[in-house]
Amino acid sequence: MPLKGKLFLALLSGVSLTFCYAPFSLWWLMLLGYSSFIYLLSSVPKNQAFKLGFAFGLGWFGAGISWVHVSIADFGGIPLIASIALMLLLCSYLAIYPALASLLIKRYFDIKHWPLALPFIWLFFETLRGWLFTGFPWLSLGYAQLTGPLSGWMPVIGEIGVSTIVALLCASIAVWIPSKKWLQLALLTSVMLVSGAVLNTYQWAKPTGELVNIAMVQGNIQQELRWTPEQDQPTMEKYRNMTEAYWESDVIIWPEAAIPKLEPIAQEYLVELDQVAAKNQAGFITGIVNYNFETREAYNNLIGLGLKNAPSTEHENLNKGHYHYFHNNRFSKHHLLPIGEFIPFENWIRGLAPIFDLPMSSFSRGAHKQENLLAKGYHFAPAICFEIAFPTQISANLYHNTDFIVTVSNDAWFGASHGPDQHLEIAQVRAKEFGLPVLRATNNGITAFIDHTGEVQSRLPQFEAAVLSDQIKQVSGYTLYRSFGNITIWSLSLILFLVALWFKKYR
Repeated sequence: MPLKGKLFLALLSGVSLTFCYAPFSLWWLMLLGYSSFIYLLSSVPKNQAFKLGFAFGLGWFGAGISWVHVSIADFGGIPLIASIALMLLLCSYLAIYPALASLLIKRYFDIKHWPLALPFIWLFFETLRGWLFTGFPWLSLGYAQLTGPLSGWMPVIGEIGVSTIVALLCASIAVWIPSKKWLQLALLTSVMLVSGAVLNTYQWAKPTGELVNIAMVQGNIQQELRWTPEQDQPTMEKYRNMTEAYWESDVIIWPEAAIPKLEPIAQEYLVELDQVAAKNQAGFITGIVNYNFETREAYNNLIGLGLKNAPSTEHENLNKGHYHYFHNNRFSKHHLLPIGEFIPFENWIRGLAPIFDLPMSSFSRGAHKQENLLAKGYHFAPAICFEIAFPTQISANLYHNTDFIVTVSNDAWFGASHGPDQHLEIAQVRAKEFGLPVLRATNNGITAFIDHTGEVQSRLPQFEAAVLSDQIKQVSGYTLYRSFGNITIWSLSLILFLVALWFKKYR
């Protein structure tokens, strides 16, 4: 087959992976799509490996994150041809990582050693993709296994570890089927799938029996109205009115930047919310933007209002909240989204097009490790929007007394695409990895309560203004991944890689 035909098939292999992730969730298709690409890679000369890997990556990300185009085209204010060009540029950048992995495995290892060497190489480049230029770890292979048996490994080695297992299995399928090593392939596949299924039956964290009543408000504010000054008051009134029937909850959560006014000029509104929440013995968490007029720094924040400690605390005044401007019960977003929240090379490209001059696109970065938010004595490890895709940051903010992970977002940027479903899927994986409930509050969906096993306990439909109220179980216990992080999978994959090097040198 000519090179053009193989490049097209590699592109299709990458496109097929889109159906492995939410909302499609065909986890088994990953073993076919990714294995097909590795088989194609084994059939080309070394000097064509980079091109083939690039074509695969272009299909993988081009289809998988096509929802980014919705935000560029609908809210970026640039012509269609320019938005397509920007999407192509982003996907081309992301495609470099599988292309480099393909080049390395093809150039330096015999095909028969790929099952040993590829897991470490893939882990290295996926980790690099999740770190370089602030990182973009979206569509990592392991997320697609959430509904499959391999998800049982997530509490042990994390999502990135499951991605490494997928690389091992797919390399084995691609290499051993042509060489008719049926027994080895059947044994390896059975061991990994069956062990994952067995691990799925083990309960790493167990409910304590205590239930917490939590309500999350989904305002469904249209994106084009969110930063329009004349809509500030109607938006705040809407959220306040929607909350009225739920003040008896233990904790109430509003989504990212639910209050559209800057914190310094929303003091009257915040103090009133603080007092009402405290009077009803409720904790309250909301997103808001803080702007320091003296330092000219803006922060995407989550802040706590109402009761900070449990009502039994002697020093807690139940008739007054604890809020005051710049109080310490707050979280500032650390992982900022390029273009949306900070502009790379700002002095050069700011003003070139509306997309580079969006409202609230020049935030300052919060610390990587911060204190948990406190609401009515419960400890919440926060993640704002994109941050839920970074397990190392979540891990850094989990303490011995952390009760829940709370993630807030505004996915109105992405319309009726598969982006919000993928975002929810990522939150589910974090719950399963760390054995903690994840509370996901969004502006227009998908707002959901996720239990400590990664299952969606309850959710709201998209594009509806509604309140989700439920009883969430507190849990105790640690997963292995929460205790050891990525050390385990790095160690195991490195051992396999060293064995491959040994075979390369001495056999």
